Amino acid sequence: MRSSWFHKLSLIFGPRPPRNWLLLCLVSVFLLIVLLGSSPPSAFDSASVSVRSDIYTNYRRLKEQAAGDYLELRNLVTNHVKDFDLCGKERENYVPCYNVSANLLAGFQNEEEFDRHCEIPRDQQHCLVRPPKDYKIPLTWPTCKDVIWSGNVKLTKDQFLSSGSMTKRLMLLEENQISFLSEDGMMIDGVKDYAHQIAEMIGLGSDTEFLQAGVRNVLDIGCGFGSFSAHLLSLKLMALCMAAYEPTGSQVQLALERGLPAITGNFISRQLPFPSLSYDMVHCTRCGIVWDDKEGLFLIEVDRVIRPGGYLVLTSPRSRQQGSSMDAKKGSMSTPFEEFTQKLCWNLLAQQEETFIWQKTADSQCSSSKRDNLPLCKGDDVQSYYQPLPHCVSGTASKRWIPIQKSSFGSLSSTELEVHGVNPEDFSEDMEFWRSALRNYWSLLSPLIFSDHPKRPGDEDPLPPYNMVRNVMDMSANYGGLNAAIMEAKKSVWVMNVVPISEHKTLPLILDRGFTGILHDWCEPFPTYPRTYDMLHANRLLSHLASEGCSMIDLLFEMDRILRPEGWIIISDKVGPVERARMIATQLRWEARVIDLQNGSDQRLLVCQKPFLRK
Repeated sequence: MRSSWFHKLSLIFGPRPPRNWLLLCLVSVFLLIVLLGSSPPSAFDSASVSVRSDIYTNYRRLKEQAAGDYLELRNLVTNHVKDFDLCGKERENYVPCYNVSANLLAGFQNEEEFDRHCEIPRDQQHCLVRPPKDYKIPLTWPTCKDVIWSGNVKLTKDQFLSSGSMTKRLMLLEENQISFLSEDGMMIDGVKDYAHQIAEMIGLGSDTEFLQAGVRNVLDIGCGFGSFSAHLLSLKLMALCMAAYEPTGSQVQLALERGLPAITGNFISRQLPFPSLSYDMVHCTRCGIVWDDKEGLFLIEVDRVIRPGGYLVLTSPRSRQQGSSMDAKKGSMSTPFEEFTQKLCWNLLAQQEETFIWQKTADSQCSSSKRDNLPLCKGDDVQSYYQPLPHCVSGTASKRWIPIQKSSFGSLSSTELEVHGVNPEDFSEDMEFWRSALRNYWSLLSPLIFSDHPKRPGDEDPLPPYNMVRNVMDMSANYGGLNAAIMEAKKSVWVMNVVPISEHKTLPLILDRGFTGILHDWCEPFPTYPRTYDMLHANRLLSHLASEGCSMIDLLFEMDRILRPEGWIIISDKVGPVERARMIATQLRWEARVIDLQNGSDQRLLVCQKPFLRK
């Protein structure tokens, strides 16, 4: 009924009916209904009482529906707001909080101007970040791992031609595509052989034994074009690429385009947005970081995020210089780098040409004599979120101080859950809930994605894609239940588990499950480039934001920025926040539909798809 009303009104008045005429008609209808409803009832005999009762009940419902329609139409007419416009071309690859000019004006220097500074006021335009002129919908997984559209990333032909010989061996630029050589085409100096070399250096027979040795999570710093991360993912290791913000030729943008986990981050003045004891291995190949700079603060930060018994792998000419004195005779002068590793109780496991591997101590009571002028940090740093780099060692008093060789793989034991303060029964209930939720999500999205896929601008009618979803973000991940359900269902996706900083401290548990994740304040922009995720999932995040006093419209604009064209959004929340989000979503030009879960609760699903907008 309601849709027919809108249709008739549009035929009479056009797409935007005159406000006064429409209000006059609606008020007249509403007053007529009220007057009829207030007429006194006549006398009826007993035989007709039951029939009149049914008629009155149905009439009352129609009256309430008419009143509701009137209020909704009145709000639509009186509060009509235009769709938001597209941003200018200069914002095609816009990443908020990275503004060198503004940072310099604010007084930041000594490379801190290149750091992330969301606290500085920025030009916050409410506009939609448009895709580049030559942007195409990414190829589906696993094809996108080896071939991407060159117009989708900010990497020019000149930048490619000026890159090193290793880049040219790993990447080919052909017309409008960039191709990455598969492992079958790798030579002796290829990624597969490099990973095998690392495995042998830490005492393994092959890189397929990384998991058995306790290596599950790898932080790949300055990951280049992601080839090493791609290989580790093929070994069922979770490898997260982290690289500095780059105005041109972004490593992070390219890795995400390939369907590989990546975030923007750097080693300058602040801690990384991870808790202590997060990764089993930290890897750096020609990442350009001077590790013994700033009195060893970068090495101390690496020590913070590495688990006991974990590894630091450095490959570069610089590491050769840093380790040059390690084979020298006892009593010779050591480098500052070596002095810092001794203070941190790291053990140099092996050295081959330009590759060095250190192992972090598994002894939380490392000899205090080695830690002269390097005290233990006080307090709990689980929620470390871009805090200044401290000159102290952390994590040694944590209940999570468990050597990686002794940690379990897969599901966490009851003892490990208790370490995180989680009740095993609550954990099991959460897992069962997300199994059911994932089945509902996929049954809901499958017809939309695979059967009725919209035609893309400039393309022929597309065939149903094999896998439209690869990069998924859970914006309020809790225990990582959605990630676990996706893995259990063998979906070929990866999940960025985001834990809001003001919620329960669950990121350590997520990382201990072998997943990837990050701490984040959703009152701020997320550290990634535009168009880098295929699906965003937010459970109760809108209600949480309201309690924090943050702007819902700012959040939805940020979601639009990081979502790829034709990407999907699933928001689960209470009726009020969902309805407000739906109204904003229509202004963002999303296709939005609210779904009642039919379970008697006040929870609703808001399912949206972002269109492919050119202008």
